[in-house]
Amino acid sequence: MCFLFTMMGGLMKQKNAKRKSDMTLEEMYNGQHGFEDDEDDDSDWEPSALPDHHVVEVPKWFCLNCTMVNIGDDLHCDVCGEHRESGILKRGHLASPFYGAEGLTEDDAHAADGLQGPSLQSFPSDNATAIGFDERMLLHEEVVMKSHPHPERPDRIRAIAASLAAAGIFPGRCYPISAREITREELLMVHSVENIEAVELTSHVLSSYFTPDTYANQYSASAARLAAGLCFDLAAAICSGSAKNGFALVRPPGHHAGVRQAMGFCLHNNAAVAASAAQIAGAKKVLIIDWDVHHGNGTQEIFEKNKSVLYVSLHRHEGGKFYPGTGSAYEIGVMGAEGYCVNVPWSCGGVGDNDYVFAFQQVVLPIASEFDPDFTIISAGFDAARGDPLGCCDVTPTGYAQMTHMCSALSGGKLLVILEGGYNLRSISSSATAVIKVLLGESPRHDVEQVMPTKAGLRTVLEVLKIQLNYWPSLESRFLKLQSEWGWYALQEKKHKKKRGWAKVPTWWKWGPKRWLYRLWCKKLS
Repeated sequence: MCFLFTMMGGLMKQKNAKRKSDMTLEEMYNGQHGFEDDEDDDSDWEPSALPDHHVVEVPKWFCLNCTMVNIGDDLHCDVCGEHRESGILKRGHLASPFYGAEGLTEDDAHAADGLQGPSLQSFPSDNATAIGFDERMLLHEEVVMKSHPHPERPDRIRAIAASLAAAGIFPGRCYPISAREITREELLMVHSVENIEAVELTSHVLSSYFTPDTYANQYSASAARLAAGLCFDLAAAICSGSAKNGFALVRPPGHHAGVRQAMGFCLHNNAAVAASAAQIAGAKKVLIIDWDVHHGNGTQEIFEKNKSVLYVSLHRHEGGKFYPGTGSAYEIGVMGAEGYCVNVPWSCGGVGDNDYVFAFQQVVLPIASEFDPDFTIISAGFDAARGDPLGCCDVTPTGYAQMTHMCSALSGGKLLVILEGGYNLRSISSSATAVIKVLLGESPRHDVEQVMPTKAGLRTVLEVLKIQLNYWPSLESRFLKLQSEWGWYALQEKKHKKKRGWAKVPTWWKWGPKRWLYRLWCKKLS
């Protein structure tokens, strides 16, 4: 027994040492439940590390929805509450989280069968919302079986496609665009030869890695070119008036891919490709709004010297401690393009609808209106959504719908939404569906007249305004008004602080019985 405790102690020390080192995005994901003190550590340890005669094997399974590990024979995930045999891949977020897929009807089970990418026909109306999707992007997946499923997995777009099909949105109310692989010449508008050749090389190898968390298999290069090609063609179609707006249901994501490097699950930069396509089609000024929970360092790098593209990113930053570490408010563009890069860096987790909508009202829309874009792109990562295991934030589908609605008035409604991150299937599918409903003309149910940000959110917005008013004169009056109201906001925050408590914790955190979930959430809010 003494040997057992010694072995457990050694394993925990090794894990704690790892937490203190720099982590990749995947390592952050797998090690997110770490605590500084050993006595509060509820981390799982591998029974296989102990001598066989001391071990009783305990069943282990990974949640289909959030991929978190579960120990035992429980039917529901300890973290997100999803049923072990969830039907989310057959009906998306419309499937019940409490019952298994065996409860679905035959029609439900085949709701998404109509989404056969290569055979889709072109959309017929200039008043249509176009969708870019191709099943060949599902072939991009991690080959090496590790101790935990990779968060960027094919099920992400399967769940969204199933949600859209079950809701009768696509196929149905939206129209598909034919998929093609982007050409080398089109990629060279945003990427170096080094990036293009490195990605292409993976098609000759069964399994490879650009970084410890950015994988590729023999189909990944083709999937990345299909994703980029769909984004290119959607942007061109919207700019030319062939479609009203569009949603690119694509993977792998792109906003971490820079001029030369592939990283952060991203191979080619889909938003950058779409921006170049829009400019070829006649758009003189392009706005990119990136609400993925991680900073789009690749997109910023590509356009940081370009005054014809305004890049605005809202993301967790925490003083550079949150992946990828870039995106401070002081990163504003270089070499004559100062002010054309706007970063809204949240200082903590738990950020929700009110902070995002408030930042849109005070920073994003005023700058965007002064820029007056001809075309707008949203890098729509849904990993700031409630329930996401990487983002640990609290944006709801209604919040995403409201932000989309606020963007739809820009550039004459010429808007392309491109999928980036998002790793909880229920969160990503419900959020994407809410966004597409807005593209179709539905109004979100959200009162934005009395939005009350958190104290941390207000502080971030004030910091950004103070920096950016040097480049966007219309911000000065907003900055002075908010600065004068700082005392009132701080007082209101203090009044409500004690009332929030457990109620501040999102519902998805309450589902799990483990004590460390609540402790982790409290740490994120502090």
